[in-house]
Amino acid sequence: MNQRIKRAFLDTEDGQIHYRIGGEGDSLLLLHRNPSSSNEFHELMPIFAEKRRVIAMDLMGLGDSDKPPRMYSISDYAKTVILLLDELGIKKTSIMGHHTGAYIAGEVAVAYPDRVKKIILCNVDDFTVEDKAAILKRYAEVFQIKADGTHLVERWSFRAAYVGSTELNHRCMLDEAKCYGYPAYAPFAFTKFSTIERFPFIKCPTLVLSGTEDIKGLIQLGLAQSGSRNFITKVIPQAKVVDIEGGTFCMMNQKYEEISRVVIIFLDSPGVLQ
Repeated sequence: MNQRIKRAFLDTEDGQIHYRIGGEGDSLLLLHRNPSSSNEFHELMPIFAEKRRVIAMDLMGLGDSDKPPRMYSISDYAKTVILLLDELGIKKTSIMGHHTGAYIAGEVAVAYPDRVKKIILCNVDDFTVEDKAAILKRYAEVFQIKADGTHLVERWSFRAAYVGSTELNHRCMLDEAKCYGYPAYAPFAFTKFSTIERFPFIKCPTLVLSGTEDIKGLIQLGLAQSGSRNFITKVIPQAKVVDIEGGTFCMMNQKYEEISRVVIIFLDSPGVLQ
């Protein structure tokens, strides 16, 4: 049965947070990549909602959430997660985060350990100084509005190589367009790097999903180094790493059946995957 997913807003002192919610039972919070929105989990939410309460929020400054009046840090975003959990009366939840969402999920697990059951970190990397500089430069270039609108064509063409779907590319473009002209990337780009230093303090059961094509793409762009994902088993020894074969930057939409299967097994197990 296809579970109905509803939308709602949470009022905060910095603006409204848009979120999607559906299902009943143990909760699972989904945190999207940047730039994107909770729509990244459009295919996954109904599957998870069959047996649990699933929530996906638009991070402040992205999607249909308000633009905050100041630059948000990863710590600030972690606080908005707690605000939403409190609003929904959820004392403890599992969290799955993708790319930037994974860094936020990790911060929540460290800063608020009593609120987190398990976490799933998807496509997380350890960056060199050179990687950081390259990423900051690329973000600064990509999210500029050009008078002739060529920035839209450039992004459409760039994604077409790995999205493989006109409909999905259009969805991605709509999400990205909402953050153009607003430097939502800045707090992510600057603060997620230091967040990795917090990962060794994660103590809850942890599953790591790594898209095989996602990391290849970052390496080709000069935004990551080969082996940059090997760090995770060193800093989070209890983590179980699962490769999502063919998983790209858009793997939540493309590989949702495989991802949901692995995640559900992890959430239903008493500990980590064996």
